[in-house]
Amino acid sequence: MDAKTPDTNTPAAPSAPAPRTDGRNAPRGPRRFDERPTKVMPKEGKWGIAHLYSSKNDTIITITDLSGAETIAVASGGMMVKSSREEGSPYAAMQAAFKAAETAKERGLVGIHIRVRAPGGHGSKTPGTGAQAAIRALARSGLRVGRIEDVTPIPTDSTKRPGGKRGRRV
Repeated sequence: MDAKTPDTNTPAAPSAPAPRTDGRNAPRGPRRFDERPTKVMPKEGKWGIAHLYSSKNDTIITITDLSGAETIAVASGGMMVKSSREEGSPYAAMQAAFKAAETAKERGLVGIHIRVRAPGGHGSKTPGTGAQAAIRALARSGLRVGRIEDVTPIPTDSTKRPGGKRGRRV
């Protein structure tokens, strides 16, 4: 017997079971990268700046052009909820961010840089609870996010704090 002719006495390797046709545990095969649905994000287009002011009581989102001179969209937490105590909530900030992003996309923006600002100065140096929710909503809205920076005004040496010599008496 030479190497070119197959040996008929050896048993054949067992074949794989036939795939099920009833839909249960059907083999799917390897997933390929080209089969995944992809979102097509335009690389070129107008960019803007999202100025995000977030205090304990409210979140205000203003989207401008890159120079900051022309306002494209404005939304705030107070525009989204009825109760004044909910203006600074993450839900109100998220709804405001989605509304501002929709307006910006209608006007032709494809990407934004985000500038987060807390009250600063004598007030709180940390942004309110709505800031993080608004950033996440802007990122999920379909706009490309460039830079995220904190522009809270921090005094190096400040004017006198309100409250007098003996402080605020309660």
